[in-house]
Amino acid sequence: MTDPVAKLPSELDQLPDRDPEETAEWAASLDAVTKAAGPHRAAYLMRRSLQHAEGAGIALPKLLESDYVNTIPTSAEPAFDGDLEMESKITAWNRWNAAAMVTRGARYGVGGHIATFASAAWLYETGFNHFFRGKEGDGSGDQLYIQGHASPGIYARAFLDGRLSEQQLDNFRQESGGDGLPSYPHPRRLPWLWEFPTVSMGLGPLSAIYQARFNRYLANRNIKDTSNSHVWAFLGDGEMDEPESTAALALAAREQLDNLTFVINCNLQRLDGPVRANFRVVQELEGAFRGAGWNVVKTLWGSAWDELFQLDTTGALVRRLRQVPDAQFQTYATRDVAYIREHFFGAEPALAELAKLLSDAKIAECFYNSRGGHEARKVYAAYRAAVEHKGAPTVILAQTVKGYTLGKGFESKNANHQMKKLSIDEFKGMRELLGLPIPDSAFEDGLVPYGHPGADSPEVRYLQERRAALGGPAPARRVHAVALPEPEERAFKALYKGSGKQEMATTMAFVRLVKDLMRDKETGRRWVPIVPDEARTFGMESLFPSAGIYSPLGQTYEPVDRDQLMYYKEAKDGQILNEGITEAGAMADFIAAATSYATHGETMIPFYIFYSMFGWQRTGDQMWQLADQLGKGFIVGATAGRTTLTGEGLQHADGHSHLIASTNPASLNYDPAFAYEIAVIVKDGLRRMYGPQAENVFYYLTVYNEPKQQPAMPEGVEEGIVKGLYRFKEGSPASADAPRLQLLGSGTAIHWALRAQELLAADWGVTADVWSATSWGELRREALECDEALLRGEERVPYVTQALSGAPGPVLAVSDWMRAVPDQISQWVEQDWSSLGTDGFGISDTREGARRHFGVDAESVVVAALAQLARRGEIPASKVKEAREKYGM
Repeated sequence: MTDPVAKLPSELDQLPDRDPEETAEWAASLDAVTKAAGPHRAAYLMRRSLQHAEGAGIALPKLLESDYVNTIPTSAEPAFDGDLEMESKITAWNRWNAAAMVTRGARYGVGGHIATFASAAWLYETGFNHFFRGKEGDGSGDQLYIQGHASPGIYARAFLDGRLSEQQLDNFRQESGGDGLPSYPHPRRLPWLWEFPTVSMGLGPLSAIYQARFNRYLANRNIKDTSNSHVWAFLGDGEMDEPESTAALALAAREQLDNLTFVINCNLQRLDGPVRANFRVVQELEGAFRGAGWNVVKTLWGSAWDELFQLDTTGALVRRLRQVPDAQFQTYATRDVAYIREHFFGAEPALAELAKLLSDAKIAECFYNSRGGHEARKVYAAYRAAVEHKGAPTVILAQTVKGYTLGKGFESKNANHQMKKLSIDEFKGMRELLGLPIPDSAFEDGLVPYGHPGADSPEVRYLQERRAALGGPAPARRVHAVALPEPEERAFKALYKGSGKQEMATTMAFVRLVKDLMRDKETGRRWVPIVPDEARTFGMESLFPSAGIYSPLGQTYEPVDRDQLMYYKEAKDGQILNEGITEAGAMADFIAAATSYATHGETMIPFYIFYSMFGWQRTGDQMWQLADQLGKGFIVGATAGRTTLTGEGLQHADGHSHLIASTNPASLNYDPAFAYEIAVIVKDGLRRMYGPQAENVFYYLTVYNEPKQQPAMPEGVEEGIVKGLYRFKEGSPASADAPRLQLLGSGTAIHWALRAQELLAADWGVTADVWSATSWGELRREALECDEALLRGEERVPYVTQALSGAPGPVLAVSDWMRAVPDQISQWVEQDWSSLGTDGFGISDTREGARRHFGVDAESVVVAALAQLARRGEIPASKVKEAREKYGM
């Protein structure tokens, strides 16, 4: 017989065959089994052989998919460590109150989601009763990333254990009164309960991976023992379509993060319909995770299916389950038994024969209700397997029915994500199904009542006892405020002095400052430098040998540059997180470090440095996640501005990140011009974020790669630097009646303004004062606060108005940002206002060419200033034309 394998080229053709005759015998045996028992039997034998080889320690590539059955058979399930009847009662109360809360809220049109928690109830309850560690035990407890749409169920449980009241449940999605509940997990809105914001789908799984990694980072650096902390991420199968959801799977496997478990609720539905209408999302996810190196546990079928699998002596049932697409399986859950007999079991004779042995009731039980994710014993077995698995993270693929227990009007319906309430009759049907003692009289006012068995009931006592044994309530956020000591002044003084005749970019000034701060005896070890694979671009390679790059394996090789002073040093206790080319991953690192003060009670000071264009534009959603999670630290947009990065062009030229950043209330945004300004801002940031009166804010600094001489700090400018504006250089009047104006510049634009000051004086007899605008955003923030105070009857004058009060002439602002950035403060400037900026797309050119193109170079500033004065009648209009010609414009 011709060997069919020989027709297909493969990597095996490149390997020596020491015994071709033996190989041919194996192939012939497989052919014989295929001919005698069919290809399915041959495939089964092959897979058994592979399983045996793996158990014997023979290294072979793993199969990426297994059959559409449970990974853990019923016979192998561990003993259930709890009172299943009591836990069923608790889960019933939570199901009821979650649905009641959303339905009652529908009176006010505030919405809510019912179906998600209905499908996932046992996934959460089993964890809360048996696995999730609280923060009142040893260590930090577990970190729980709750699926956003399941929040009503978490509130319902908090109500049952006494942490929430009926009034608070009735204020679901009504927060303005101060006693409401946010729609989704929002730490900023409910900081004693929620730790992690997760409803911006895709960010939860990404953040969970980097949180698990950061836990190991803290342990390996001997900052905190996190060995008892486990990260649980609850996700939807539809959510896994987000690219961020699977972006870091390989990292988790590569670093063997067995302190991490993903629980994916595979109810086969997303917001509008099936997740994979013509395919099988469970199998797809299994292949993706197993291929990335994860341990995969499938929990698909409830115990009612055991009888069916025992009757399946030919493998026909397993084959059929592997064939049916998700959308069709969803349809089975909504059709009668006759339809299932015809369309599922009628697919082949062996299945039809099997169906004859099954009653209608058995088929209905299997196809309508019996899913692995709805049975506590099966979920318990999956969770136990996850926490006991070592060497890799685990994903649990739990199949459920979306809208389970909510009645036929909800279960498996395409529209159930948008369905916000049940009728009274539907609630009464749910009451009977769940066996809850709620009398008809409780519905007399036309509202569905909340249900509670009583604060001293067996259910509540059991719930609280289980939580006490696991370390207290969960989820819960705890903050142990411990102010960090101020760093020694020496690091800041180095920048106060300036650079003398030496030129230095502000990017390098920031890196030098942080390098010195990392040497501080008290706080140095708490700095967490984060960079996405461009440390050398930002001049950070000097940190490599001193701080080390974090790697859980240390350095298992000899680096190619080991003989150099600044060699590439990896270490198990390394301080730098060099993430590779992943801004999203680096930002997830930053969030984990920035919130460690709450998650672990260990305050860390992260700074994340990146191309400014690849921050707020590329990962802005994570900046909001950072704000929502009350994170603290410094994010640094390097090589900032639209014209300082020579030659890179449109995709690298950032002229708008400050405008985007200004939309985030937690972000304090600065565009320093000089090294000493950076020192003052960082010092004040450390005080505000980590001092005795710590604030839940973070800092965004933009720094530039353009080398300039850095001046020494003038006296008395610290307040102006922090508030956002101070006069840097007063102009010298050419004469007593010389026209005068005010030039405001930020960042690298201060140098164009200073050159324009010289040209205006020398060529046109115009006096200009130059102001450094360190923060347009902070000037606006304070001015808005003054406006709000006026509504309360308080008279307050904005700082920007005070600073410029009485300054002669008009005001002209210039920056390397689009004009809308400085224009943020225009309404509070009493003088005539005008601005220059870099609106439009970036271009590739020299700095001089790009600045002339955008009309922001010194000569353009001069022409714009003269035009302003001409409009006011202070100089002849002919001077403007003359200036254009003089400067080649």
